[in-house]
Amino acid sequence: MKKILTALAISFSALMASSLAAAAPHFDQDRGYDHPRNSGQGKRNQDFRDADDEDRMQDKRRMREERGVQRLQQHKWQTGYVMPQHYRGNGYKVEYREHELPRPDRKQQWYKINNDYILVDSENNSIIRILGM
Repeated sequence: MKKILTALAISFSALMASSLAAAAPHFDQDRGYDHPRNSGQGKRNQDFRDADDEDRMQDKRRMREERGVQRLQQHKWQTGYVMPQHYRGNGYKVEYREHELPRPDRKQQWYKINNDYILVDSENNSIIRILGM
């Protein structure tokens, strides 16, 4: 009986300690201040910080996308290389007849990427042939 009461007391104290830790005010380690909702500064300052944070995040996202586009445009294709996953979608696939390309063999597909026509083996995604335009 004594062991049961001791176990209950320990579990109850652990539960109370965890609920107190969850109720503590949030401290932002990156900026070194409490959020306005916890420090009583008011909603107006929070809105300005949220808008600034959102603008910074959008700028970072835009810059990352621009770097990615530049990197992909500079990509040099070579036969034997595996075509990146990004280009394997239907948006890059082309019909060989419409673009006057040689007929692909079975399990091969033509793709148009950065004004290059690339013939890819559909089984292992390796580049078989490249026709630059």
